[in-house]
Amino acid sequence: MKSVHTKSFDIDRCVAGFDRVVRVLFGESVAHRPSPADGVAEGELDEGLRRHAAALMRVNHCGEVCAQALYQGQALASSSEPTKRALGKAADEESDHLAWSAERVRELDGRLSLLNPLWYAGSLALGYVAGRLGEDWNLGFLAETERQVEKHLEGHLERLGDRDTKTRAVIEGMRRDEVEHRRTAERLGARELPGAARYAMRMAARVMTTLSYRI
Repeated sequence: MKSVHTKSFDIDRCVAGFDRVVRVLFGESVAHRPSPADGVAEGELDEGLRRHAAALMRVNHCGEVCAQALYQGQALASSSEPTKRALGKAADEESDHLAWSAERVRELDGRLSLLNPLWYAGSLALGYVAGRLGEDWNLGFLAETERQVEKHLEGHLERLGDRDTKTRAVIEGMRRDEVEHRRTAERLGARELPGAARYAMRMAARVMTTLSYRI
């Protein structure tokens, strides 16, 4: 009976995981919180700025797809309930980011990245590996991911300028959540990653952002 129960539990987790994949990649994301851009007036944007803003938000949406996969992989490998709760809370809030960024891309007459399935698969595997290294490293990976995303979003705000106030509002709202996720991981005992690991993460993110801006 014990082995049957374990098998059933594993099947349930696989079904739930597959459902998340389908919803992230092919479903319509639904936010549980209002978009930070709600109530913000649309600025006077020329065609070039609209295309640029849509491409930046496509990159941000792609980053949120990666975040969902990373957290899923990390949670699957984790044996710590506090870590799983932190990952689950972050994933829920990142799902809002997914919806906000997709909505803004549509408002700007843009499209989402065609490479999202590829990024999801790679991020899921990477998250699982990070989770298998132990809880302090798992949390360290979460903290470093959020730290790099913070800088990435700050860079987008600089590149965007002041005219597109709605897009700025979305990015600023996302950034506030990322800061809190990093602080939560640090409070739970995140270990600082080696410099080589941080560099590799930055290079991987650069490839993803460069390609997603265009494709």
